[in-house]
Amino acid sequence: MRKNFKEQSWVFPMPVFILGTYNEIGTANAMTAAWAGIYDTNKVFVSLSSHKTTDNFKRTGAFTVSFATKEYAKECDYVGIVSGNKVPDKVARAGLTPVKSEFVNAPYFDELNVALECEVSKIIEDEDGIKLIGDIINVSADESVLTNGKIDTEKLEPLSFDPANNRYYTINEYVADAFKVGIELRNK
Repeated sequence: MRKNFKEQSWVFPMPVFILGTYNEIGTANAMTAAWAGIYDTNKVFVSLSSHKTTDNFKRTGAFTVSFATKEYAKECDYVGIVSGNKVPDKVARAGLTPVKSEFVNAPYFDELNVALECEVSKIIEDEDGIKLIGDIINVSADESVLTNGKIDTEKLEPLSFDPANNRYYTINEYVADAFKVGIELRNK
């Protein structure tokens, strides 16, 4: 038996992204975004309402997407519940250390070990809000989360958002190798 929930914007797992931008005086800003994901091979998509961050990326043409992690759940949640319009130093208050990207005019955060460094490709504004599409120019990762030169999800411990219950989870249990585990069914 199934229960129907009608129309909901629930996807599991939903990544927890921290968007990094610079404000009009060059101060780093961060905001949490969960309605986001990969749009195409080298593009990221973020759905937002109007925020300080939206003003910033419209002006600079750049942003970063860092992955929220278990270790910094409190700080990542904080930058999502406090407005940069009301608390311009919220990055400092969160205890995050902004680092200027070498590739785009936006900061990533030293404590968050993986960042997508993006240029604004397209902004769509409609009655539902703002849809941002960014070209991924570079992916940077701290060596502490690498194994054999690749990003190791178990070391990274990225957060996932549960929109049905408003909770954060980690996604670190290895289950099987993608594009391999199903091969035996193909051969039946």
